[in-house]
Amino acid sequence: MSEKRDVSGAQTTGHIWDDDLADFTNQPPKWWMLGLTASALFCVVYFLYYPSIPFAATGGFSKGIGGWTAIKEMEADKGEVDAVRGKFEAKLKDMTPAAILADSELTEYVKRSGKVLFGDNCAACHGQNGAGTKGKEGLFAPILNDDDWLYGGKIDNIHETITGGRQSMMLAHKESLKPEQIDAAAKYVLALSEGKGDSEVAGKKVFMESDCATCHGPDAKGIQAMGSANLTDKIWRFDGSLEGIKRTIAFGVNSGDPQTRVAMMPSFKAAGKLSEAEIKKLAVYVYMFGGGQVDAAVAPAAASVSAAVPTQATPAAAK
Repeated sequence: MSEKRDVSGAQTTGHIWDDDLADFTNQPPKWWMLGLTASALFCVVYFLYYPSIPFAATGGFSKGIGGWTAIKEMEADKGEVDAVRGKFEAKLKDMTPAAILADSELTEYVKRSGKVLFGDNCAACHGQNGAGTKGKEGLFAPILNDDDWLYGGKIDNIHETITGGRQSMMLAHKESLKPEQIDAAAKYVLALSEGKGDSEVAGKKVFMESDCATCHGPDAKGIQAMGSANLTDKIWRFDGSLEGIKRTIAFGVNSGDPQTRVAMMPSFKAAGKLSEAEIKKLAVYVYMFGGGQVDAAVAPAAASVSAAVPTQATPAAAK
């Protein structure tokens, strides 16, 4: 135990506890007082320089002698970014998407800036990196990083799709075909995807004699100009089971029937959501996912950039 200290001769504030605990009147150390004074001065300068002091009577606040605001700081930072981007934006403004792909420097720029555009406008439906999103009845939106495209995967096709949107239509056949014909056609389509189409003679007859062959082609490989699906692969936008195929045949796609399948992509130009330059950047960005189809107009430089982006080995949606 420490010895009891004699404080009989020291000045105290008069606060004494248990006869041996006293509150002295000694001053704090000078370094501490200097720190306290500096802190007080800093607060005064800060409150005068920056917007801070509220005015209860007017509901306002002091603007600060420095004129600083968070918005001004944000605009200054944005200005620095825009200055760096400016030379690229000015260059690609009058270029076609194919020409952008042929320029390795611009392609690298779009690869980075397009990621933000895609995240803000496309990822909600198509998923991050174009991996697609699933709904209750199949894919809510198609996969963009495989090599299966309803309307073509060349850079100009992709640009056209983003610009004008897509809304194809398949007729509902519940009135034009009997239930047994729908069943036979569905079995034929399912067999086609398994490479066994010739085994379904009755279904093939229905397919060839109805408007199925007109839209999907006699070989059922789809017609790009119409956006009709290739029925000979295992890629399904909607439910690819027998019952799912029967429903699609019966009620169609965007046919207006209450039970129809719905598949629509809006026009980003008509809606005014994106500028022409932003649409071109998005087209190039999507093409670089790796599933874009090679076009003679695209220089080899684009192919090397595209190859650096990982692709999905097994496609799962028609586009």
